[in-house]
Amino acid sequence: MNSQAGKDCILVTGATGFIGSSLVNKLVPEHQVKAVVRKDLSMPNVDVVSEDLNPATNWSKYLGNVSSIIHLAARVHIMHDTAVDPLSEFRKVNVEGTLNLARQAAKAQVRRFIFLSSIKVNGEETRQNEPFKETDEPAPKDSYAISKWEAEEGLFRIADASGMEVVVIRPPLVYGPGVKANFLQMMKWLYRGIPLPLGAIDNKRSLVALDNLIDLIKVCIHHPAAANQVFLVSDGEDLSTTELLRRLARAMGRWPKLVPIPSKILKVGLGMFGKADIAKRICGSLQVDIRKARKVLGWQPPVSVDEGLEQTATWFLHSWGKG
Repeated sequence: MNSQAGKDCILVTGATGFIGSSLVNKLVPEHQVKAVVRKDLSMPNVDVVSEDLNPATNWSKYLGNVSSIIHLAARVHIMHDTAVDPLSEFRKVNVEGTLNLARQAAKAQVRRFIFLSSIKVNGEETRQNEPFKETDEPAPKDSYAISKWEAEEGLFRIADASGMEVVVIRPPLVYGPGVKANFLQMMKWLYRGIPLPLGAIDNKRSLVALDNLIDLIKVCIHHPAAANQVFLVSDGEDLSTTELLRRLARAMGRWPKLVPIPSKILKVGLGMFGKADIAKRICGSLQVDIRKARKVLGWQPPVSVDEGLEQTATWFLHSWGKG
């Protein structure tokens, strides 16, 4: 007997990524899932679709019984992009590829299209205690953020023309088991006891634990009030860079070696070495207001910051702690 019979079908792009792999696992018990991957592989209890996200992909053969799409696949932000025209490359995947999928989804009468965007659509930085809101005028700065904003605009145009419901979620930095890039590197430094000049940073930054983001995505699959809305998401507690490092180290069973160098000196020093962008991320504030999700959807982050950090630390210690 098919255990998936009678369940609504959800297509997830980017299904093998940091967010996608965990999301698919959380969806499988309640939904029939089609997982879009770039290379052939098998996933338990999941129909695997091997396709690239590009403007010419024919999705029609996969959409016949799909009720919702959760679109995570994207050309992601690249620190040292070597493309001659980065914006064109981002647009090819994040805008044209996304809208190609959405147009075919609307034609196939897919009910809802959930798009994972980025808080970078709002901008790069906030004044402390003046968080971004959904009603703010978008201010994307880099090619990645511009492409995400253009995709959002295109999706809502398709929604207006077709009746397919669109939901946009803009997360800040996402952390959790399997996290990569700068967050993983930071954990390695803390684990090894490397002194860091980050003991006097008084900024405020919003983060979102992987479980919290996935929970909001799951709410947005069926909640009637989510249709054609934009939502910001976070853990609901903002931390300074210094406090984040202290609490993360504590979760790892380590004592952080944080040297209290003032933010102004740190910014000047990093700027002299061409690292002004890094200084902005370390010292600047980026806060988001999640009151809309709470009010409109009745959503609350199910995982606290400390619980999210403990989950991440447990994964790290198991996967990397002996390395």
